[in-house]
Amino acid sequence: MSNGTNCYHCGEGVLAADKNKYKVYIAPEERDMCCPGCMSVAEMIVGSGLSSYYAHRTDLSPTAKQLVPDELLRLEIYDDNEIQDEFVYQNGEIKEITLTVEGLTCAACAWLIERSFRSTKGIHFINVNATSNRISIKWIAEQIKLSDILKQINNLGYSASPFQADQHELMYNKQLKSYFRRLGLAGLATMQVMMFAVALYSTWFGDMEEMYRQLFRWVSLIVATPVLLYSAQPFYSNALRNLRTRTLGMDVPVSIALLGAYTASAYATMTGTGEVYFESISMFTFFLLLGRYLELRARKKTSELSANMAKLIPNMALRVSEDKSEQLIPTKQLNINDYVIVKSGEVIPCDGIIMNGDTSVDESMITGEFLPIVKSVDSGVYTGSLNVEQTITICVTKTHKHNLISEIIRLQNTAQSSKPQIAVLADQISRYFVLALLIISAGTYLFWLGHDPDKAFWITLSVLVATCPCALSLATPTALTCATSFLSQRGILIRKEHVLESLTKIDEVAFDKTGTLTKGVFTLTNIKSDSEMSEDELLRTATSLEHHSTHPIASAFKSNQDKIQFDKTENHIGLGISGWIGDDSYKIGSAKFTQQTSTASDGKDIVVYLTKNCQLIARFYIQDEMRDNVATTLDYIAELGLAVTLLTGDNENNTDKVTEGLAITNKKTSQSPESKLAYINEQQANKKMMLMVGDGVNDAPVLSAATVSVAMGEGSDLAKNSADVVLLTTDFIAIKYMLATATKTYKIIKQNLMWALGYNSLIIPLAISGSVPPYIAVIGMSLSSLLVIGNSLRLLK
Repeated sequence: MSNGTNCYHCGEGVLAADKNKYKVYIAPEERDMCCPGCMSVAEMIVGSGLSSYYAHRTDLSPTAKQLVPDELLRLEIYDDNEIQDEFVYQNGEIKEITLTVEGLTCAACAWLIERSFRSTKGIHFINVNATSNRISIKWIAEQIKLSDILKQINNLGYSASPFQADQHELMYNKQLKSYFRRLGLAGLATMQVMMFAVALYSTWFGDMEEMYRQLFRWVSLIVATPVLLYSAQPFYSNALRNLRTRTLGMDVPVSIALLGAYTASAYATMTGTGEVYFESISMFTFFLLLGRYLELRARKKTSELSANMAKLIPNMALRVSEDKSEQLIPTKQLNINDYVIVKSGEVIPCDGIIMNGDTSVDESMITGEFLPIVKSVDSGVYTGSLNVEQTITICVTKTHKHNLISEIIRLQNTAQSSKPQIAVLADQISRYFVLALLIISAGTYLFWLGHDPDKAFWITLSVLVATCPCALSLATPTALTCATSFLSQRGILIRKEHVLESLTKIDEVAFDKTGTLTKGVFTLTNIKSDSEMSEDELLRTATSLEHHSTHPIASAFKSNQDKIQFDKTENHIGLGISGWIGDDSYKIGSAKFTQQTSTASDGKDIVVYLTKNCQLIARFYIQDEMRDNVATTLDYIAELGLAVTLLTGDNENNTDKVTEGLAITNKKTSQSPESKLAYINEQQANKKMMLMVGDGVNDAPVLSAATVSVAMGEGSDLAKNSADVVLLTTDFIAIKYMLATATKTYKIIKQNLMWALGYNSLIIPLAISGSVPPYIAVIGMSLSSLLVIGNSLRLLK
């Protein structure tokens, strides 16, 4: 039996037999504990100098877990490299993981976990997000094991496991269900209490006997009490957390208004004097919960994108074994160089290259382009895309953890982990507004207390309710969430939080040509020999050199003959390749690099020169198609009044032919990566905001330097990309969508802020003067929030 004393750590009852058995000194006195587990955790917290955790927590701590041998073994399994390969990312000696944590209830829990790891050897970085129940940890594997990290979290009383993308959606679903239950109770109670309010205050029933009036008040009190204690509970928790951390959120005035109105109404009911406002309490809670429920649903749309993309990955794959037998295995078990058979109508389970078969593939779930793309041998295919026509055999090139969809999900989570400057500013304004609101409310109460004491409380209540900054707090995050979701559905992946804000301030847009304005899919159309060597020999030599290049043009060179082994090769980024065989030196690349005179080519072909010992031996003519809607997009950018600059390593002759008729105001040809970078830095030094669009292969320095950078993804390694935005679609119209959405987003944010601030500026003097009764204040505040949310949802269209 419990002796009536509760555990200071977890709140559970202390058995009579254990009285004075488990105690820990937590200033200013000794505290009772219910078990050795709680006692050991409390001692660890105190011993680490973290006693203030107990002063700042807003909820009781989880019951400490004594890990049994089976649980210890389960955690130690996570140290296996093959197991870690699925969810741990490694950069040198630093490993990184995102964990899902159960038991986080407040900011104090997050603070406790972070502080407990600060002095732990081997921990490079830790960030605990109490809102999303996730922990990001970076550690040095040689100094601490992953299982030790998980054990330390468990010993604090929390349960941690590797994060999976669809768990984020489950978290939102759980929150939505919780809000829906609270909303349903508040709605039912509001209807009931309103009936009694009509009977109490309307003249339809004539003079009601006092006995019945008092009965209706008591029934209203009974009905409104669950609303106050259950439906409104999130507001109190948030307000208490704000006060504990010495910050002011909008839930502070909300809680004051609810508790104050309920207390005054309950007192009026018990004493039989004064007015009651139970209908305002229920209605206020209902509308406020409705606003937050809709806000949560709007935010859920973004989380659904990650979860839905994760669901695109099939659970099973048909692998071909070495003995040619076929075996159905989990997709997660596929390794690089495994062969997988994908039949017509099946979803491709891995990133890879087609080794056998021709087909068409629907990649709309990744790129947003709904027309199937023709694929043949040596074509790349990606996880989650649909094999439309024939059976194909694929060679796996990336494991489950590193496939395109997994990288997209990871980068999206990273982009959403911090706020842009305008969101931070809106939060700061909201906090100052709350402080001003509390001061105004106090002043209102004192004024009316001296002029009409009977009205003082209810007018103050109206001020608190009517001017609640809910709409102000929702103005920015709802718009940004909807915009990010809209762009993601069109194959535009935002990787950095500042993108949408910075795009509205751009002065100049710079483009690379090859692989950016053009598709970067090169075809060799003609070979002209300037030596006695045959075309086959020339192509073999060129292919062997281009094999060492990362430039997209290198993909045009293919030969069925064995490659020539050069003694030494050197890659001159943006210019070409040089190589040596004995005393003979070879160069292949642009006219400038090979020191040749540029020769006019037929049509819009690109000319690549091959020299031996500085003597021209061949010219290769290559075609590269322009991307769809390039002209339309550049015309749109010009209409915005932005300068359009082309930065290309190609020569002036080829560039003019390819870009003829396009709205380009400034062409800079024969540019090396260094000269491109110098131009971007020069423009930005002159206070210009630069948007750089490149293919992400040779443009990494320039992309890193620009105010906003966009890379044409094309299935490249997104994790190593230097860009702020990655375009998964091949249609250049995505640039127009991105700029237009950024402009529309900040227009809507300004509308939201103007409405929120305008509404409060109008309602404050009316509420102070006593012209706004509490129930009108509730409706006005709720409609203001819903208007902001509805305005933001227009971005999804």
